[in-house]
Amino acid sequence: MQAARGASLNPSDPVDHDPSGRRRLDVRLVFLAVAVLAYLVDLGSKEWALRALADGDVPLLGDWFVLHLTFNPGAAFSTGTDFTIVFTCLAMVAVVVVLWLSRRVASTGWALALGLLLGGVGGNLTDRIVREPEPFHGHVVDFLMLPNWPVFNIADVCINVAAGLIILQTFRGVALDGSRDRDRGEADAPAEPER
Repeated sequence: MQAARGASLNPSDPVDHDPSGRRRLDVRLVFLAVAVLAYLVDLGSKEWALRALADGDVPLLGDWFVLHLTFNPGAAFSTGTDFTIVFTCLAMVAVVVVLWLSRRVASTGWALALGLLLGGVGGNLTDRIVREPEPFHGHVVDFLMLPNWPVFNIADVCINVAAGLIILQTFRGVALDGSRDRDRGEADAPAEPER
């Protein structure tokens, strides 16, 4: 009866018990959860800042850490303020590239990195699409201020943490699929002759 339905009772059957397939699914769920959480926290914090900081700055740690509402049409340090549409297009390309790479992710470290990157880029892209002065030319809401540093937001934090994780995974030799440089090197090495 079981055979007639195509089910297998053999626990080693790759169709029913594929640990690598399940792991890949679990890692993709981590990627998705991190991306959605980062995106929602960024958008929520910006909406909060628009309401709470409309009347002025809020010092948290004296002059060292201040909540200061500003709108940035450019990149870090307000560079490229005349090229908002370029930053919008670059962010769109980045979202597509991250989604394309995520299809191959099977490493938790890479899932975290790409999830944070997607959430951060998506958060700032949303500002550029929907905020004033016009669609695709919108200014990004920034509100976290440190001395001698550009005002930033949660999306920027996510992007920078993602960059750090990507660098770490690269130095560790971990590929998107979870394999390591030494594993790939051993697979490419000629087989030892049997004695």
